[in-house]
Amino acid sequence: MKYNILEKIEEPKDIKKLSIAELKILADELRDYIINVISKTGGHLAPSLGVVELTIALLYVFDLPDDKIVWDVGHQTYPFKVLTGRREELKTIRKYGGISGFLKRSESEYDIFGAGHASTSISSALGISVANDLLNMTNKVIAVIGDGALTGGLAWEGLNNVGQLKKQLIVILNDNEMSISRNVGGISRYLNKIATASAYNQLKENVWKLTGKFKNDKEYIRNGLKRVVASVKKLVVPKMIFDELGLRYFGQIDGHNISELVEILNKLKDIKSPILLHVLTIKGKGLPEAEADPTGYHGISGEKLTKDTKEEVPTYTEVFGNTILELAEKDSKVVGLTAAMKEGTGMVEFANKYPKRFFDVGIAEGHAVTFSAGLATSGIRPIIAIYSSFLQRAIDNVIHDVSLQKLPVIFCCDRAGIVGADGPTHHGNFDLSFLSMFPNVVVSAPKDGDELRALMHLALEIKDKPFFIRYPRDKSVKYNPTNKINLPKLGSWEYIKQGSEVAIIAIGSMVNEAEKSLELLEKSNINATLINARFIRPYDKEILEQVIKSHKNVFTIEEGNINSGLENLVSRFMQDCESDSKLHSFSIPDEYITHGERSLLIKQVKLDSENIAKRIVEIVK
Repeated sequence: MKYNILEKIEEPKDIKKLSIAELKILADELRDYIINVISKTGGHLAPSLGVVELTIALLYVFDLPDDKIVWDVGHQTYPFKVLTGRREELKTIRKYGGISGFLKRSESEYDIFGAGHASTSISSALGISVANDLLNMTNKVIAVIGDGALTGGLAWEGLNNVGQLKKQLIVILNDNEMSISRNVGGISRYLNKIATASAYNQLKENVWKLTGKFKNDKEYIRNGLKRVVASVKKLVVPKMIFDELGLRYFGQIDGHNISELVEILNKLKDIKSPILLHVLTIKGKGLPEAEADPTGYHGISGEKLTKDTKEEVPTYTEVFGNTILELAEKDSKVVGLTAAMKEGTGMVEFANKYPKRFFDVGIAEGHAVTFSAGLATSGIRPIIAIYSSFLQRAIDNVIHDVSLQKLPVIFCCDRAGIVGADGPTHHGNFDLSFLSMFPNVVVSAPKDGDELRALMHLALEIKDKPFFIRYPRDKSVKYNPTNKINLPKLGSWEYIKQGSEVAIIAIGSMVNEAEKSLELLEKSNINATLINARFIRPYDKEILEQVIKSHKNVFTIEEGNINSGLENLVSRFMQDCESDSKLHSFSIPDEYITHGERSLLIKQVKLDSENIAKRIVEIVK
């Protein structure tokens, strides 16, 4: 399809040459282009469709790259990427070697601040604004944050400081009533209440226009009427928290009306004090399926718009979802928690079946952990489903509120290890490292879906410490929910195969890769022992001692950062035993891994079965 206007836009200054009527045509073409591309490549579709007009208006009014636009999370920035010189590159988005699905400072001069996690925009934008002051610069700073990200505590810490410092900053609240799941909590209800305050907003606008017609004593009259309007506000509007924090509130604005957006942004851009502009948008705008199901179309595969696929082997996420239902039926004190990721963590069915025992706390991982700690003190058994990379945001809460107090909170850490197309902001490479540092915890990783189910049942039996179970974004290898559950002994490892020449100690997803490598090793006449090290804390000292006494070469394999949990554990043990065995560690390199298909990235970091076998043969032979 030919795009008459879009194909002429190579950089933001090209947009400024267009009329308002042409901007509207550009919006239609841009939305169509994104749908066509992302339906083939996959990516974050619904969030990007919702901000097409807002993106165009921002680039039309402000002077980039001198003016700075900081986007929260970045998954809604596909229109921004297209209009800042990456139209053709959009066809490579999230692919290995292609452009990132989020903003990335090394990718473009227009990407001011990279982020794959929510709620960072206000704090970072405020830092840029203060830097402008210190450097005597006059360029404008704009932060775009969604109402979902506004449920995160960091956003409110930033707003609090914005009101204190009173620097130039426009905060645009993109309100579509969604994060990934539908928004929950008091902030969401508050924003809905503001929607009922249109009478107040219209009154304020009318007063401003009317007094503008006076030639004499205009400011005196306006100041007097401001006090009257403020009194009216107390009667018709819920207390304006943004005004109280020190930001001038403007809204609500139709986020799909380019004329209105351009007009209001032109009015606000030269105001020196902090401003909050409340913009209403529709997530998935322009694609009926996405508007009807914004959660389902938040992030899509390339096949999403053409067909639904059902995997024969369930994912680990699906196994978790099935098992938490088993545990809830077994124990009425079991509750489930998530931080705005009900769908992503597999808790939809649990939430539907046990609504009073399900808690979505919004994008507030630290609160989720401490809230769970409070539940656990009263005998409730909280199970938190959380992405590994998002758990990083709650490390202090894990240490101070859970581990230190030995509270039996169960953490099911999804997306551990290499995630795939979301890239370095979402890879869960560090959990084995930081979790294994904490006293009073259980840290485990299942080799397949059956073992995940067993570990979750075991976790419910442990009542004196937190229990962490980490698993990848992948198929679960093996799972049969009708089988009898064989609970592993806490801290126990198991022999998958006993050999004589080398010992392979693998954990979690790497057990399957190591098992596939055994056949290749046999072809090279290497008889290997394979051990499933399903626990890191506590761990099986008996099996580990047997291994280092009977094998000259010991290999640890883990889908975690180098110098991580399993390698450190075995290395320390060997030093304590003054072992003569040689330790070789296979893990993720000490760097941030790029984006791309999970299987491709596993091969790139040499943790696939072929590379494992090849490297072992090279060392042994």
